[in-house]
Amino acid sequence: MKKIKYLVIAAVSGLAILSFSFKEDLFLVSKNLDIFASLYKEININYVDETSAPELMRTGIDAMLESLDPYTEYVPESEIEDYKLKYVSTQYGGIGAGTVIIDGKLFVNEVSEGYAANKSDVKAGDQVIKINNIEIKGKERGQISQLLRGPKGTAVDLTINRDGKELIKKIIREEIKQPNVSYFGMVGDGVGYIKLDKFLENSGQEVKDALLTLNKENPKGIVLDLRNNGGGILQEAVKIVNLFVNKDLLVVTQKGKNAEKTISYKTQVPPISIAVPLVVLVNNNSASASEIVAGSLQDLDRAIVIGQRSYGKGLVQQTFNLPYNSLVKVTVAKYYTPSGRCIQKLDYTHKNADGIAERFADSTITMYQTKAGRNVYSGNGVYPDIVVEAAKLSPITITMLNKSMFFNYANQYKKDKPSVASAKTFQITDADYAAFANSLADKDLSYQSRTERLLTELRYEADKENKTAEVKADLENLKNKLTSAKKTDLANHKTEIKRVLETQIVSRYFYEKGRIEQSFQYDKELNAAKSLFNNQTQMLAILKGDGNYKVIGKPVKESTTLD
Repeated sequence: MKKIKYLVIAAVSGLAILSFSFKEDLFLVSKNLDIFASLYKEININYVDETSAPELMRTGIDAMLESLDPYTEYVPESEIEDYKLKYVSTQYGGIGAGTVIIDGKLFVNEVSEGYAANKSDVKAGDQVIKINNIEIKGKERGQISQLLRGPKGTAVDLTINRDGKELIKKIIREEIKQPNVSYFGMVGDGVGYIKLDKFLENSGQEVKDALLTLNKENPKGIVLDLRNNGGGILQEAVKIVNLFVNKDLLVVTQKGKNAEKTISYKTQVPPISIAVPLVVLVNNNSASASEIVAGSLQDLDRAIVIGQRSYGKGLVQQTFNLPYNSLVKVTVAKYYTPSGRCIQKLDYTHKNADGIAERFADSTITMYQTKAGRNVYSGNGVYPDIVVEAAKLSPITITMLNKSMFFNYANQYKKDKPSVASAKTFQITDADYAAFANSLADKDLSYQSRTERLLTELRYEADKENKTAEVKADLENLKNKLTSAKKTDLANHKTEIKRVLETQIVSRYFYEKGRIEQSFQYDKELNAAKSLFNNQTQMLAILKGDGNYKVIGKPVKESTTLD
């Protein structure tokens, strides 16, 4: 009886402590709101120069949220539509054309096949001078987007410059749908391929539709490409995992500070592709919902992950409505894959002197196990079962991209050659490459190589240690050699430059679909997947965790690599 009495007293005491803590938190919130409101009022009334009340408030809000993490953000009414397009919906009223600013001028750089701009003969390379008779010179990106977008069925006049001639294109805006699945199809060797760019509304259904179509071809394997997919809606990720695994399996758990934010998500319906071998492609830009899909399918031993380690975003955001049609997106939870691991890489509760979040210490990285007993690890993104080294662009290629040299040449190439045979097999010839190199003769192709950057740092360190005089001759000699070596960069990096140029050119003829198909020729990760589908013994060994496949991504130790 005494024991029960003590338990009741302890429970009541605990509730009292919680109640006191809750009241104290409310008092602190109320107190600080009063302080902030008073401070805001006094500055607006008394500051010596004129102030903008909205700008002051926005600065305060942004600084407050920046102290938390990059994903918690305030969205005013003026930015709501852009926010929805980025995080929620794939539809908007517009003309179906992308633009880029080059040297202060606005150019069309991409046209969506079959949409209004395409039907009105707007082409990549057209310079946009006016929109609805409004000069766009000096306009910001947001202003340009507002001029181009509008309700379906309304008209917009584009004044463009093409080859020195001024043209006016009257375009009727349409409902533009940016699909989550930008491409799907059979890609040779009996392999089906689905490229998923984002996890916005309806992405689960789009992947399902693509999968049902591919299943009619009886594929020997399916590749789900999540490279450069930054994520989106968590529930859509759960639906996509459900396509490949049985009903009532745990996919992901989100855990928040508040009990109502702790939710487990399980598969709800029978799968439509339970037995077909599956590969998921990821890279360093695969984040959030992409990592839920890749990590869950890896934990359930349903798919083999190929590529590079994913981004490492294990945080969940939720939006809350605010007064005056604004909203705030808040990080409310962390998510955990079926094995129990959280793949969050950066610890936003610990930042260095520059305010940059630190990586979780190695001592905090914990081992978990997949359904078949393979070892996986927390705090480091999703590590692939098979690592394929990422392709990296050289400084000369990056410089040519930044200076729009590929863009300009591709436009000229299309004018000179009205048609090419096929996107899937398209390659430029040596003569084409020589013509491209010649077109750069009068262009500013100045850039700093990685070695030159290191040399600059070395010179700086020598100055700090008062040793410049001793090494000056050696540094100058090395600088001259590097300058001379750069003259051959166009030849040394021909293969890489050629591929980037081909991508730009093929899109002028076959749009985004053609660009994707043309890239298959050089896709190392896709080729690794194809090879794996032809080696069932290796696939089974990986999924069972035989031998070296027992450990996936142990810190410092690398997994199996295919070059």
